Amino acid sequence: MKLPKIRELGEAIKAIVKGPFTAKFPFAPSPAAPAYRGKVEFVDKECVGCGACVEICPAKALELVDDIPGRKRFIIHHYDICIFCGQCQANCLTKKGIRLTQEYDLAFLSDRDKQIAKVEKNLVFCEECGEIVTTAEHLQFLAKKLGPLAYSNANLIITGQQELGLVEKPSEKEETSHKRASLMRVLCGKCRRAAVIREEWGL
Repeated sequence: MKLPKIRELGEAIKAIVKGPFTAKFPFAPSPAAPAYRGKVEFVDKECVGCGACVEICPAKALELVDDIPGRKRFIIHHYDICIFCGQCQANCLTKKGIRLTQEYDLAFLSDRDKQIAKVEKNLVFCEECGEIVTTAEHLQFLAKKLGPLAYSNANLIITGQQELGLVEKPSEKEETSHKRASLMRVLCGKCRRAAVIREEWGL
């Protein structure tokens, strides 16, 4: 019986000298485990705004909003309903555009509308019908990823040339019919098909 008492006395003396052994949270943050999945964070330079994370999110915590007049795309993460499953990070197109941090102290009392993180990208529109094609960052990523193979796609050729300053970015929609010149314009899939059919078959 004396040995346990001596051990307890030793622990008490250590606590007096070194302080209590209990965690100091919330006054001091406790380190998370290395594989802990915490708050979702966008990496602006790596995200291309493709929306793959939005499609894969099982909790619908990610939202894609296209501001057509402002020519912007916003991807918004509502971390108040996130289940921190990590599917967005695992299925990111660039593998670096979105990540789960080790931040875990996300409690709040009110105003859920402020519990968001978002990223903003530039939209690219079809020069014929005005429909959204994708984001400029998405096209630039694909052009760099494909390298010489990008020359098989007119949208990627034009995007690469715009990035190098070799061609001007389109301003207003031109009132022209589908003809050979249309093949070297930024077009959606539907207008690209119509332009190719007109060029090949004259229809």
